[in-house]
Amino acid sequence: MKTAIAAAALAALLPAAPLAEERATTKEAEGLVKNAVGFLKKEGKPKAFAAFDDPRGPFTYRDLYIMVYDYDGKCVSHGQKKDRIGKSLIADKDPDGKPFVRERVALVKAQGKAWQEYKFMNPATKKVEQKVAYCEGVEGVIVCSGAYKP
Repeated sequence: MKTAIAAAALAALLPAAPLAEERATTKEAEGLVKNAVGFLKKEGKPKAFAAFDDPRGPFTYRDLYIMVYDYDGKCVSHGQKKDRIGKSLIADKDPDGKPFVRERVALVKAQGKAWQEYKFMNPATKKVEQKVAYCEGVEGVIVCSGAYKP
């Protein structure tokens, strides 16, 4: 029931029925993170992480999904790549050598929330693309989602 409420809240926030090839926007990524943060605060980490990890769940929209890290850079939830969950990703670098997880953790530690650019595999196109992520720190974790640039 509460997942249905979260899905309804997300549906109200995001536009209806996009074409499959359309990309999500940075505004939609920020909205997804804000919705995820609210859900996490209300439902707690175990229930929230289960919802975030579901690639067909209410926290996946177009090419957006939720990623969650602890403040040491360990992935604790990931909406597209379950093999990343439980692993320290602090040393991960994008194809240009940018340590994007380390940077994300540092930005959120310093500011509480932040925007970040890096490159990552787009699950919709299966290509490495430029991505703009929005992240917020909440309850000891960093919740992020990113939109791929056209």
